[in-house]
Amino acid sequence: MTRPPNHEFQEWWNEERFNFDAFNSGQRPSVVDRDANTTAETTPTTPSSAAAGKGRGHNARQISWSFFLRFHHSLTFLLLFLPSRIESLLRTALHRISYSTYSSNPSRIFRVIRGFLISAVLLLMFEVVVYCKGWGFGPPMYGKDDIIGLVEVLYSKWLFVRKEYLAPPLQFMANVCIVLFLIQSVDRLVLMFGCFWIKFRKVRPIAKMVYEEKEEEGGRDVEVGSGGDNYPMVLLQIPMCNEREVYHQSIAAVCAQDWPRDRMLVQILDDSDERDVQLLIKTEVQKWQQKGVNILYRHRLIRTGYKAGNLKSAMSCNYVKDYEFVAIFDADFQPGSDFLKKTIPHFKGNDDLALVQTRWAFVNKDENLLTRLQNINLSFHFEVEQQVNGVFINFFGFNGTAGVWRIKALEDSGGWLERTTVEDMDIAVRAHLAGWKFIYLNDVKCLCELPESYEAYKKQQHRWHSGPMQLFRLCLFDILRSKVTFTKKANLIFLFFLLRKLILPFYSFTLFCIILPMTMFLPEAQLPAWVVCYIPGIMSAVNILPAPKSFPFIVPYLLFENTMSVTKFNAMISGLFKFGSSYEWIVTKKLGRSSEADLIAFAEKESELPQTETRGLQRASSESDIGELNKLESTKNFGKIKRNRLYRTELILALLLLTAATRSLLSAHGIHFYFLLFQGITFLAVGLDLIGEQVS
Repeated sequence: MTRPPNHEFQEWWNEERFNFDAFNSGQRPSVVDRDANTTAETTPTTPSSAAAGKGRGHNARQISWSFFLRFHHSLTFLLLFLPSRIESLLRTALHRISYSTYSSNPSRIFRVIRGFLISAVLLLMFEVVVYCKGWGFGPPMYGKDDIIGLVEVLYSKWLFVRKEYLAPPLQFMANVCIVLFLIQSVDRLVLMFGCFWIKFRKVRPIAKMVYEEKEEEGGRDVEVGSGGDNYPMVLLQIPMCNEREVYHQSIAAVCAQDWPRDRMLVQILDDSDERDVQLLIKTEVQKWQQKGVNILYRHRLIRTGYKAGNLKSAMSCNYVKDYEFVAIFDADFQPGSDFLKKTIPHFKGNDDLALVQTRWAFVNKDENLLTRLQNINLSFHFEVEQQVNGVFINFFGFNGTAGVWRIKALEDSGGWLERTTVEDMDIAVRAHLAGWKFIYLNDVKCLCELPESYEAYKKQQHRWHSGPMQLFRLCLFDILRSKVTFTKKANLIFLFFLLRKLILPFYSFTLFCIILPMTMFLPEAQLPAWVVCYIPGIMSAVNILPAPKSFPFIVPYLLFENTMSVTKFNAMISGLFKFGSSYEWIVTKKLGRSSEADLIAFAEKESELPQTETRGLQRASSESDIGELNKLESTKNFGKIKRNRLYRTELILALLLLTAATRSLLSAHGIHFYFLLFQGITFLAVGLDLIGEQVS
């Protein structure tokens, strides 16, 4: 007996298909009035549409078919889209492999990982042979009369050696890394709870004075309470080196400070070794001098000590003794016009306050996946680490820019020293040991730019992780001999240096990039699933809380952080043991990004200049041959082709992890296999430079 046809369902199905196709083509879906057998065009928000939808009364089968239809359309789109994207990625990868060159002197860590890879490949081949014999990675089974072959003997010996001699030390190292991992995770949770407490109690530094806004009086702007005592003398410094793309932005933002011009001096500390860049910066300085800004251009003939040497040279000028505070901005930073009015008041009545640090904000955080992941890390650093340390212990590492120092505190702490590549952290530690206090302002933001290419980001991270180990080695005995309390000494040694600068990169690289793949070939040593998956997932969620809009990127963030651990581990070892690359200083490449709102405001400010001043600026620019300089700037790098590059260490680690994933698949390890697979793919993408800026 056949079921009678369901005409009502067929009619509804045809209508749903028509409406779905109309929606995809941008047309209005139609609502069918079955009683009149006519079609009325209505929008979904009209009452007629709502009444029609309510009266329709779909059953469960109809709703299921509707979801099935939409799933079918989505799946069709994915099947058409993914193959083309995969093909494009493969072509890009093969092209970069074909046109890339490698250095003839591989690093130490590369040679070590290469040795692990060779061993892993040989073991995998050997165990595949054993697996094909049907032993299932267990001891070979044979009777008394069976002929024992070479494979059986070798595999039996291998099982004995790995159980008695290799697995125990590996398990010990795994346990040590797990303990370090848990300690560091507890530290992160404590910091996050401290941040929640600050938010809940609304704790923030309160200045004892406030600079009021400008008032209009008789057609001119007058500053309320603009006495000389209210506006201390402030020195503003912009150290730079070949900053062709960003010099004009930072100079304009600093010179536009809402501060009496006779109470501030801007120093442009140029270490550029490119002649045309020097001329461009000089021209920009002359332009602002024409506007009445007290601004000086300084260029060192002997460029020693990198940024620390540059700042030290500037502070040695005789006129510095007339100034009470110094604000420092890197070349890509664009402070708001009220920056000084929001920071300087905190020094009033706090004679033991040395530093007021502000938060960084990023104009290009949504530029690509790399900048999004950096934003997650730095949001946690500023929102949680800096704020909690500033509130509870009045100490944190100076970020090197977007901060205001009391010049007396700098001099009392020994001034800028050229002994490390983290001069900012160095002066902060010495000032803390001398008894000075710090304040962090989370609500005052200074715009800056994130590196958009993996090459620039990797060099930046190498400097940020090798420098602290240099400093720790140099100042350990100074910390122990200092007169600060035992609590402050313990915080500096165990939390500030060891836990957050040494242990974090050590266990991240060792546990997830070395020990985990080795346990696939030495199954007697094991890593629990909660170490591989659950705890890292929870900690990634904790790290991403200060940037809630980034939650869709939680999995890429977890995988990318493990990928960056090889760079951070290598930098940490280089700084700790004084390897050659530890003192390498390469200026982070910038592209000159600016926020649209700032550009509009700056254009409006420029348009309000008096006509006589504008004519003077035009005359100064013509006398400086700015047109010829711009022509030189545009043609200097002509003929140089910038390419994405390959990173051998990341590629060799990708092969190691994918080899371990294959071994894990044969053993049906479950969560370990998926972690190794996706982590290996992430290393492969980073090694092929497929993350960040794409130029070739």
